[in-house]
Amino acid sequence: MALCLTTALAHVGLVFLHVAPPNVVSQRFNSQVDAWIYPFFEQNWRLFAPDPDSVNRQISARTAHTAPDGSVQVSDWIDLTAVDASDIKHNGFPSHTSQNMLRRSWTSYAELHGGDDRSRSDRAVMMQRYLRNIAADRVAEQDGRPFENIQLRVVTLPVAAQGGTDRDRRAAATKNAETRLLPWWKVTSDA
Repeated sequence: MALCLTTALAHVGLVFLHVAPPNVVSQRFNSQVDAWIYPFFEQNWRLFAPDPDSVNRQISARTAHTAPDGSVQVSDWIDLTAVDASDIKHNGFPSHTSQNMLRRSWTSYAELHGGDDRSRSDRAVMMQRYLRNIAADRVAEQDGRPFENIQLRVVTLPVAAQGGTDRDRRAAATKNAETRLLPWWKVTSDA
């Protein structure tokens, strides 16, 4: 009982320091607060002032496995975004996690790594592992074959502007699509 109460009080205190205006205590313990908050307890005001995405992202993954003869077998791309969308569409009460985990992990990764995929902070390394682990778990659920490496591909399509026919809007969005291919990541046994 004491452990639960202590954990609850510590959690409330750390969340308070995270959302409170800058002060001496929150600045002194900033690294400890961030280590507790990110990525699971992040707070923001988007509930009250939503910032809808202006792009659609298709996140796909493929895996590589080294066969006993030394040859490397690369899988086909698995569309992780489509799997999420299907889970949401066919569920009357989809979880917040199903709707946002992959998308939010990609957004955080992109913000912390820029366009060159270099980790410049401990948080960037953590977000890279988090994104890798989400992708590895989802590919393992879909495929079931063993793999040692995983690669992600992110296709970003701008949301088509209003007006014109659906076909014209989709064609314009597809023409402006950007594809980003991430490096191969080693998947360890703890992933």
